Amino acid sequence: MKIKARIAGIMLAIGTAFAGAVSAEDWAPSGPLMFQIGFGAGGSTDAMGRVIAKVMEEKTGWNVVVENKPGAGGVAMFTGISKAKPNGQVIGMGVSTPIHLQLLKRGDKLSFKIDDFAYLSSVARGQLALVADKDAPFDDLESMVNYAKANGPLAVALNASPPKLLLGAVSRETGAEFQFVNTKGGAESMKLLMGGQVMAAFAGGSHGPYIESGDMKMIAVGNSERHAYAPDVKTIAEQGYGVFVDPTFYIATTKGTDAAIIEALSDAISNALASDEVIEVVRNAAKSSVLDLDPKATHSLMLDGLPVMKKLIGK
Repeated sequence: MKIKARIAGIMLAIGTAFAGAVSAEDWAPSGPLMFQIGFGAGGSTDAMGRVIAKVMEEKTGWNVVVENKPGAGGVAMFTGISKAKPNGQVIGMGVSTPIHLQLLKRGDKLSFKIDDFAYLSSVARGQLALVADKDAPFDDLESMVNYAKANGPLAVALNASPPKLLLGAVSRETGAEFQFVNTKGGAESMKLLMGGQVMAAFAGGSHGPYIESGDMKMIAVGNSERHAYAPDVKTIAEQGYGVFVDPTFYIATTKGTDAAIIEALSDAISNALASDEVIEVVRNAAKSSVLDLDPKATHSLMLDGLPVMKKLIGK
């Protein structure tokens, strides 16, 4: 009887364990899924993140709540996510290059490393452009440099540190001086430029409507290749400086999250990225196309980006 009772107890324990196991198909957040965005409202990351969250909610039936968590190019948001419970209730959308830069420059002061997240998906490659008002007294990087040298520090708005590195390299080589004005997102940078508080600005897509309307002009491309929508605008590298950054928008959650939960979240994001609504907002907000990499490939992308940024900052 004791043996039978023990066997029965073991079978009950096994049954309970299997009953408690979560499958990707069955998992759903226990309450609101907090979809955090590492930049302020109105910019390209915010525009894409909000539509992705909306489509995720429509396709899954989950309650997806968007929160803006600006600060240090996404560091503030990812710091919080790295400390959250690994239960899939909080995910965050950020940009790769600011995170790489902060890890290399002050990694000893951050509470996370590149491997301290469960990566869910990439979203798109960022198209980084240096733009100016249509009436600015320069049309390309060379004439902008000459204007800055003749007229003192030239004010440039930016919402992350990598663009500052690009112009820093230009400054060191030419002697031109730039005054950097930090913003919380692309929308704020465009507002400062249109208001005349700065003479140029870097943008990752929020400049698109202004380029189309003719209110702004592109001075240079910060990526390694020219942008398809502006094929005649040269990259900073092409204009003689040999530097570039290729930011990628991506989504991650807390390290240690159950594999089934990661699969469920990744699938929900992938389904959203395949929708016409998300494809359109990525095209408009980032001037790019959807890049739907799986969790493993997104993790590799983040790892591979570190040595590229390390070379840019000369470490």
